[in-house]
Amino acid sequence: MGKPNFSDEFKRDAVHQITVRGYAVREVSERLGVSTHSLYQWM
Repeated sequence: MGKPNFSDEFKRDAVHQITVRGYAVREVSERLGVSTHSLYQWM
């Protein structure tokens, strides 16, 4: 199984939830099924 390929829009939305809406990285990670490492890279 290769690594998932997330769209730019998906990444922007995920980062927006953290940086603008104030959600915790871990919470967004669990909700979207994305690693915290990926989220930090996208920011």
